[in-house]
Amino acid sequence: MTTLLSGPTIRRDAGLYGYERALARRGLAPVAGVDEAGRGACAGPLVAAAVILERPIDGLADSKLLTPKRREACFERIHERATAVSVVVVEAAECDALGLHRANVAALRRALARLEQTPAYVLTDGFSVDGLGVPKLAVWKGDQVSASIAAASVVAKVTRDRIMEQLHEGYPQYDFAVHKGYSTPRHEQALREHGPCSEHRMTYANVRAVLTARREKIEMSERVKHHER
Repeated sequence: MTTLLSGPTIRRDAGLYGYERALARRGLAPVAGVDEAGRGACAGPLVAAAVILERPIDGLADSKLLTPKRREACFERIHERATAVSVVVVEAAECDALGLHRANVAALRRALARLEQTPAYVLTDGFSVDGLGVPKLAVWKGDQVSASIAAASVVAKVTRDRIMEQLHEGYPQYDFAVHKGYSTPRHEQALREHGPCSEHRMTYANVRAVLTARREKIEMSERVKHHER
């Protein structure tokens, strides 16, 4: 169910808390924002977060616009001041099994369902998520114009970065702590040298291409050995 805001359109310069203030004036509070991190990565989990803010957070902004140090500080302030915070981690194998979009939507729904307080309204970043049971609005570049979405983006990003740093300890050859599972030249080189591990998303084209090349190399080697016998 999508309920659009009645009355004047919210100005893009209304500030980061403009949507939340406008919804509260219409009796649609509390407001939850949801966002995810890791959608474009070819390794590691997809992480979704939902946040209800009823007090301002100093230094809050879209996670992509913050330095790692400022994201960490903002992450701590969100957990101190937010009314409710929840996080859902979808492992790489589940992303492969469901397909990325379905995994993404399912993760956002789960994050909202796990909030300790039921929101009266939900703001999502970019695309609409059906089946939430409450009114919602998809906001273009929502993590830049909505405080609750920005907070969710910070929580999801910091949580996922910490997971990737932990995975780096088990798989140091891939440098997960550096690129966080995204397809950088450094990561692509490691994939070619070592092949994918269990934390890679096997349905992604670059990972599948490496698997195919390595399988063909093994088959060729077996044929050569068979011919030499």
